[in-house]
Amino acid sequence: MTGSDASPSFRLAYVPGVTPSKWVRIWHERLPDVPLSLVPASPDEIYELLRAGDVDAGFVRLPVDQDDLSAIPLYTETTVVVVPKDHIVAAVEQISPGDLDDDIVLHPLDDALDWEKLPGRPALERPATTADAVELVAAGIGVVLVPQSLARLHHRKDLTYRTVTDTPESRVALAWPEDRTTDLVEDFIGIVRGRTVNSTRGRAPAPAADQQKSKSGAKSTPRKGDAGGGARRKPAAGKSGGRTAGKNPRGGGGAKGGPKGGAKRGKPRRNG
Repeated sequence: MTGSDASPSFRLAYVPGVTPSKWVRIWHERLPDVPLSLVPASPDEIYELLRAGDVDAGFVRLPVDQDDLSAIPLYTETTVVVVPKDHIVAAVEQISPGDLDDDIVLHPLDDALDWEKLPGRPALERPATTADAVELVAAGIGVVLVPQSLARLHHRKDLTYRTVTDTPESRVALAWPEDRTTDLVEDFIGIVRGRTVNSTRGRAPAPAADQQKSKSGAKSTPRKGDAGGGARRKPAAGKSGGRTAGKNPRGGGGAKGGPKGGAKRGKPRRNG
């Protein structure tokens, strides 16, 4: 751990399709004095940023070369096919790879899916990026299979997407340089893993509720001494006190047993 070398700010990179807003919001709530800056990066660029120390951590897509990077898998995405709205597969909720046998399936160079064999018919050239592939789909030149988050990212009114079963899936992970696991990196790991404030390595101050509980406990400690101090000798309502019980000839515990109470009950009613 190199907590003493932790930077005064936290730099977080993320690849296209990943939405880190939920974790960023929690960071600002727990560590309001530590600025967090977001750095968008391509799937290849993000590893260069991590290894050069230009960012502290990053959301990447697996697999990760773990010789010098640590990674925590977070979630797996559904694979979908992006097609024109008038495409035949738009009429159903999901398809299998075989349903694309007659389609040209584009294979961008930055493809996030690890294919053994791409379904459909191959295109003459591979688009440079997923964004380029989506543009070709809109132009009526083939279809493209991508993680669902990328289909949402490149959404167009003239396109839609459908789930494809039995295909490779993309897994998103948090990665950081193994030799730079700082205190701030540990804090962010706790956030993405869903740890509470109390379980995040004990670095956060005690919650206000615990402090109040401690104060309440301190005020209640003199109770033993109060019993002998006279201030709390007054008996509770409904219980007999020494002299009060002695004045009641019937042995009752309170004023209801006295003569005054009896007189009221014996008062005759006046006739109309």
